[in-house]
Amino acid sequence: MNKVLIIQNDPPETLGLYESFLREHSDLTLIKAYQMKPQDEFPSVHQFSHFIIGPTPISANDALNHEFLRKEWKYLEEIVDSGKPCLGVCCGGQMLAKLLGGEVTKSPSKEIGGYTVNLTSDSLSDPLYCGFPEAFPVFHWHSDMFTVPPGGKLLATGNPCPIQSFRKDNIWGIIFHLEVTAVDAMRWADAYPDEPQAIGKTSEQVLAECRSTESQMKTLAVKLMKNFLSQK
Repeated sequence: MNKVLIIQNDPPETLGLYESFLREHSDLTLIKAYQMKPQDEFPSVHQFSHFIIGPTPISANDALNHEFLRKEWKYLEEIVDSGKPCLGVCCGGQMLAKLLGGEVTKSPSKEIGGYTVNLTSDSLSDPLYCGFPEAFPVFHWHSDMFTVPPGGKLLATGNPCPIQSFRKDNIWGIIFHLEVTAVDAMRWADAYPDEPQAIGKTSEQVLAECRSTESQMKTLAVKLMKNFLSQK
């Protein structure tokens, strides 16, 4: 059985449906990195077959200003070097992109709520998106975006954020969320109540957008995890 490590980087921003699926279909370990004490250490990367790095409202550009993310940064270097499959979600993907030589910049516009992502031609041969439609609904809650690291491939695009997913070697980064249910979105809206107003939305509108495509996203979240676990 695959041994998967999830690193959760923020209390409200869990890995939702991804975590639920992995609890049933893998040997899952969850580390809440934001709770780590100075003396705590991450377990050896050799204990795990797959890694998922979760989001945080902290910008990847500020990661080294936070003690737990400084420690995590060094651990991510070990994961990258291990050659084992690793998926970074939102800021998790941004940190991995920076580690691989990419940049994290402001998205052309903040994205909050329901959007559509489009796969690129390079995604057709990428196993993470096997069985995915060319365009699919996602949930967003972010201001920053990553660039594709040197030598990597752009796997998905969107509007207004043009870079939605990349791959380089054993590392995948996605800025979007398929794992978020309406219950999760409500928790995020409670945690960051003023942010939807920045793009002219209300929290109620954001929740409605999530609810309208929740069943489609759940199907794709399961497919994404199955595809991810199939990588060795």
